[in-house]
Formats: sequence, structure tokens, C-alpha cells
Amino acid sequence: MDYDEAVEKQMGLVERVRADKGLAFLLLLSHDHVFTIGRFGSRDNFLVPQDVLKERGAIVRRIRRGGDVTYHGPGQVVGYPILSLSHRGLNIRRYFTKLEDTLINVLSRYGIAGRHDAEYPGVWAGEEKVAAIGVGVTKWIAFHGFALNVNTDLSYFDMIVPCGITRKRVTSMAKILGHPLDEEEVVQAVEEEFLREFQMQKSE
Repeated sequence: MDYDEAVEKQMGLVERVRADKGLAFLLLLSHDHVFTIGRFGSRDNFLVPQDVLKERGAIVRRIRRGGDVTYHGPGQVVGYPILSLSHRGLNIRRYFTKLEDTLINVLSRYGIAGRHDAEYPGVWAGEEKVAAIGVGVTKWIAFHGFALNVNTDLSYFDMIVPCGITRKRVTSMAKILGHPLDEEEVVQAVEEEFLREFQMQKSE
């Protein structure tokens, strides 16, 4: 899905949840090459000129989430949960943990040991980040979300300081396992683990 279209769709769903706090949505999709900058992110974390990004077919967007600079592109499973934190008794820290737990459980299905990092949000495999989390919250309604690197071209991360973290590198499920994965199967696993972690049922 086009990145700008996805943002517009999210904001429409935010309004629906604002009107009915019991509603919750989960968009699972992928984007063409896009670098996003969080509210407090710095363009200093780009390591190449803007024209190089354009040559690689990437756009840049500043958006309403926490965190710094990250990359989205083909081979990622991007998830945008839109839900009321207050309705579900969640604070932001607990919400982050539940998103991380969801993805750790997905990784475990593939024999990958994912973990939390006390200093940095996201999901880590060893000392490398395999999933990024960046959340926006407006009046306790959460939007934006997470990006799980499945078959991602990791060379795009070489053009930035991912999430502003200089001492860590980024990895993917395919790199860890040594072979590409069926992304539709991973999407299904993310959906199932999200529903389980948040104790929700999918509406038909």
C-alpha cells in the first residue's frame, strides 16, 4: 500500500475508534521504499544525500509517531494497530511490551529467539534488531505500530542510522535463517499472535 494512503487510512480508523472505543483494527501490509522520521527524529541520521535516496526509489516522510528514522519497504510485514489504550487498560509501556511479545512469539514459530532490550524498544535477535516499533497516540488512541523484517533488503538501512542507534545493526528473518520466507505465512502468524496477545477475536 502507498505510504501516504496508509497514513490516511489509519487516521480514518482513529476517528472510528474515537467514536466507539470498543472497536480495534489491525492493518497488515507492506510499502514501497520509504524512510520515515518520528516527531523528534533528526535528518542528521541520514548518511547519504537526498538524491541518493531518490536514485534508490525511496521517499522520505516525517510522521506523527515516536522514535527516530527508520525504513519500510518490500519484504517487511508492517503492522498498524488502531485501538483505544484506555479502553483496554493499557499504558504506553505495557502496550509496547505486548507488541514486542507478539513479534517474539511470531519469531519463535520459526525457531528464532527474539528478545526485549531494556534500553531500546523493538525486538532483537542477539544484538541485531529484527523488528522496529514506533507508535503514535492521540487522546489514548494508538496508531502506527511495528515493522518486522522478513525478506527485507537490508542495504537500505545502510543509508541511515536506524532509530538513531549507532551501536546496533539491523537483521531480518531471512538473514537469520539463511533462506527467504513465505510472507503471507508470516502475515498469518502475526495476525494470530496479535489476537492471542491482546485477547481479541477477528470479526468476520
